[in-house]
Amino acid sequence: MSVGTPKGLASSGQKPITEILHPLSATEEPLSPGPDVTINYTGDRVPFHPHKLTVQFDVQGKTTPDVAVSLSAQLFVFFACECDVTRACRVSPQEVGLTNGAPSETPSPASASLLLSRLQLDDNLEADTMDPYASTETRDLFVIVDDPKKHVSTMETYITYRVSTKTTRIEFDLPEYCVRRRYQDFDWLRIKLEDSQPTHLIPPLPEKFVMKGVVDRFSEEFVETRMKALDKFLKRVADHPVLSFNPYLNAFLTAKDLNKRQGLALLTKVGESVKNVAGGYKLRARPPEFCAMGEYLDTFSQKLGTIDRIAQRILREQSEYLTEVREYGAVYSSWAASEEELQQPLEGVAGSVTACCGALEELSDNMSQDFLPVLREYILYIESMKNVLRKRDLSQAEYEGRLEAAILRRQEDKMPMPAEVEKCQDKVECFNADLKADWERWQRNKRQDFKQLLIGMADKNINHYEKCQAAWESLITVLQDKQTEDNTSDTN
Repeated sequence: MSVGTPKGLASSGQKPITEILHPLSATEEPLSPGPDVTINYTGDRVPFHPHKLTVQFDVQGKTTPDVAVSLSAQLFVFFACECDVTRACRVSPQEVGLTNGAPSETPSPASASLLLSRLQLDDNLEADTMDPYASTETRDLFVIVDDPKKHVSTMETYITYRVSTKTTRIEFDLPEYCVRRRYQDFDWLRIKLEDSQPTHLIPPLPEKFVMKGVVDRFSEEFVETRMKALDKFLKRVADHPVLSFNPYLNAFLTAKDLNKRQGLALLTKVGESVKNVAGGYKLRARPPEFCAMGEYLDTFSQKLGTIDRIAQRILREQSEYLTEVREYGAVYSSWAASEEELQQPLEGVAGSVTACCGALEELSDNMSQDFLPVLREYILYIESMKNVLRKRDLSQAEYEGRLEAAILRRQEDKMPMPAEVEKCQDKVECFNADLKADWERWQRNKRQDFKQLLIGMADKNINHYEKCQAAWESLITVLQDKQTEDNTSDTN
C-alpha cells in the first residue's frame, strides 16, 4: 500500500484483526465521570501561591470549608487550568471513601481530599476517542519495545531493546517479527521519516546524550525510562495513518541488519531545493491558522517549562527532606533502647516516621519516572512541531518566490505560467493539509495523555497521604494501649 493511501482503505487479503491475539490489542476502558461532585474554581486562571492554595469542593450543592493544598497538589490544579486540559473534575458520591472500601468518617477537609482519590476528568472524553486509528478494531499493526539487554565489547558498551511486531498487512512477508534495536537505530528511523515525510509531524525521541556523572545511562532506572519512551515513539509512528506505511519503518521492524550508511544525515532533494530557492526570500505572511499554532506552541512551551522547574524543585526538596526525616526516625530508635518504660511508644514513633519516609520516597520515584518524562516528551514534541511549521514556511516562501518571478517574466514575455509554479502550489497545499491533520491528532493525544497523567498524579498523592495517615493512626492505638496499661498498673 502506498504512503498516500486513504485512512479508510483496508489492505486486501487481510484477516480480521479481531482474530489476532496480541498483548497490545486490548483497548483501555473509557473513563465514566460521575455526575454529582464538582471541583470548581472562579475566573480564567487559578492564583498560584508557592506554599498554599485554597480550594472549595461543591458536593451535591454543599460547599465544604476551604482546604489547604500542598505544593504537589497545587501543581495539579495549576497545570490543569493553565494548560486548558480541563475545567471541571467530577467524582461519584458512591466512590467517596477509603481505598479499601471503608466509608470515611473524617471531617470535611479530609473528606474533600478523599474525593480526589477517584478523580475523573470529563473534558469531552468521547471526542478524544473519535480517531479511528486509536481503536484496535481498525488497527492492523502492533508494536512493542521491551526486554533491554546490555552488551559489552572491547570498543563500546550499549543497550539493545527487543522490538516485537504483529500485523496482517500484506506489505509484510510474515505476520510476526522480533528484532533487537539500539538507540541509534531508532534515531536512524526518525531521520529517515523526517527526510521522506517532510510534511508530517514526526514524534520525538528521548534525548540521546546525558550528563556524565549526573545520570548513569546504564542504570536500571534510566534504561527503563528510555525503554518506555522508545516504546511510545514507535507506537505513535505505527498508529499514524501515513507514517505507518513508510518503507523505512517496514525495514526497521523486519530487517535483521539495518543498512544505515546511505543518506543517514543527508537532506532530501525536496528539502535542498526548498532551502536553495527560499534562502533569500522573506515570507510575506503566514496564514492565520498557522500563526495561531505558533503562538499556542510558544505559550504551551512556557507553561511546561514552569511546571518542569517547579517539579524539579519539589524533587530536590523532597530528597533533602527524606534525608532529614530518616535521621529524625533513627533518633527515636536509639532513644527507645535506653528507655525501657517508653520503649514501645518510641519504637512506634520511629516506625511511623519510617513508614512516612517510604511513602514519600515512592511518591518521588513516581514523579521522576512517570510525571517528568511526559513533560519532557511534550517539550520535545513542541520543537518537532515548530520544525514542521518552519518547513511549511520555507515551502510557502519557495512558492511565492517562484510565483513572483513567473509573473514578472509573463509581463515581459507573455509566457504561460510555468508548471514548476503549480507544483510548488500543490506542495504548499499538501503541507497545509498534512500539518492540520497532524495538529488535530496531536491535540487529541495531548489531551488524553495529560488527563491520564493528572489522574495518576492525584491518585499517587492521595495514596501517599493515606499511608502517612495510617502510620500515625497506628501510633495512636499504641499510645492508648500504653496509657491503659499504665492506669491498670497504678490501680493495682
